[in-house]
Amino acid sequence: MTRSILFIGGTGIISSACVREALAKGYEVTLLNRSQTELRPIPEEVELLRADIRDAGEYKSAVAGREFDSVINFIAFTPEHIERDINLFHGSCGQYVFISSASAYQKPLQRLPITESTPLTNPYWQYSRDKIACEDLLIRYYRENGFPATIVRPSHTYDKTLLPFEGGYGVVRRMRQNLPVVIHGDGTSLWTLTYNRDFARAFVSLLANKATIGESFHITSDEILTWNQIYAIVAEAAGIREVEYIRLSSETIAEVAPEWGPSFLGDKSYSVMFDNSKIKSVAHGWQALVPFAEGAAKVMAFYEAHPELTRPDPKTDALLEKIAQKALAGLGRN
Repeated sequence: MTRSILFIGGTGIISSACVREALAKGYEVTLLNRSQTELRPIPEEVELLRADIRDAGEYKSAVAGREFDSVINFIAFTPEHIERDINLFHGSCGQYVFISSASAYQKPLQRLPITESTPLTNPYWQYSRDKIACEDLLIRYYRENGFPATIVRPSHTYDKTLLPFEGGYGVVRRMRQNLPVVIHGDGTSLWTLTYNRDFARAFVSLLANKATIGESFHITSDEILTWNQIYAIVAEAAGIREVEYIRLSSETIAEVAPEWGPSFLGDKSYSVMFDNSKIKSVAHGWQALVPFAEGAAKVMAFYEAHPELTRPDPKTDALLEKIAQKALAGLGRN
């Protein structure tokens, strides 16, 4: 019997890969989305429901009377979003999958590797605290009312369109222009980058799977890199032989660029190492197959094919220069 899956969202970096993987596995896929995207077009095989999820009436009307084996919400960020979905889908879906975030794990971390039982607390990033509140609400409704929730925590997941650092292609542009590039901290903290198709191959094993209800899972690559290595891999993929790297503390970056502060202080400044035993116990035989060196080559090939996406962004470039000047001042060079 074909299983029916509803993706809410479905055109983002992670969700688009999961949609395609679900189709490949033979699921009947419905997408609730208000708009198309040129970067990640919706497959023709998908049933598309046009609705604005933030318009309660429009959203409810789009799914009224429908039943699904699994509902996956990629764009729920606050407890209010979860309350709405519980009221809407309780009794009409066999499983509700909430996409949380690995940034919800304890900061600062007291122990590695990170497992699904690592405490959830992040005093630095409101985004992460909201995700934790969503998880708390879902677990309470699961325990008290039997709401069939499964929680998934992606870490830093990318596709061919996404560079792994704040500033995006602006950082590569600085490399090409022989301008100094700032790495947070001393560049030796550990990080994990997961290609979206690798994530999706594991993710679909959770769908319409009763054994995953009431459980939480993270899905990440097992490859561990320092930030020094990550920047060097991107430079090599871009064909850049020499780059001047300078370092600046995450705290100082947060002072200079407050809009980037939570991402550094609540996530990237800490070493992470994930134990993927739990997802592997469900996704039998799964391994992440794309090392970042291969993924970075895909990203740079994409930008070379889309030069319109490499044009200077004055705001981002000015912010990167401001951070660099702060780091240079600390070295007595300006």
